[in-house]
Amino acid sequence: MECVVQGIIETQHVEALEILLQGLCGVNKKPLRIHELCLKSIPILGYVSSEVQLICDLEQQPEPTWIVRYVGGAIRGAGAEQICVLVRTMVESKVSKNAVPWFYSIGYKLDYELLRVGFSFTFHRGAPMTVTVSSVNKLPKLHAIDEAEPITLRRQIVEITAPATDDNYAEVATAVSSFCEYLAPLLHLSKPGVSTGIVPTAAAAAASLMSVGGGTTV
Repeated sequence: MECVVQGIIETQHVEALEILLQGLCGVNKKPLRIHELCLKSIPILGYVSSEVQLICDLEQQPEPTWIVRYVGGAIRGAGAEQICVLVRTMVESKVSKNAVPWFYSIGYKLDYELLRVGFSFTFHRGAPMTVTVSSVNKLPKLHAIDEAEPITLRRQIVEITAPATDDNYAEVATAVSSFCEYLAPLLHLSKPGVSTGIVPTAAAAAASLMSVGGGTTV
């Protein structure tokens, strides 16, 4: 399982967010360049369509690595709505670069293809977490990574994910929610699919962070 929240930030404030994250996380950022393909199976009588993501980490050296990821539904129940982060099932595994033609051969078709470019921080703060900040780019032609075009020029996506289990997801969700409070002056983070828009205080908070020129570990 994993806990996840998302938000958007104006590109002009990304540098300030990086300064804040550097101080909060106490680790160096890692460059992010992810080639993502979403594949869907063709519905067959008696079976519903399924969806998987094939993700290639282009920054991995000496050779890019591939991961296949299946994201399931969110948990349900009386307490699910009270949790301010999305808790969902997720399965992923490393695969070879031959995974793409293999999925095509068993009936999957390409739904969409993206290139995500930015940076990430991986750290432990009550629970292991990863914060990614990235621009989303579309590919005008199949697998044409070098021709990627930004979908939104002035905004980037911020996502926090944290691994969890059936036994500890409530504690992990609390840790993620607590960390989100530190970022609140710059952006709102909420369950994926819940749009919260741009934070009114972002410009002032970004100016303050830029004026000090760096972060202090909190």
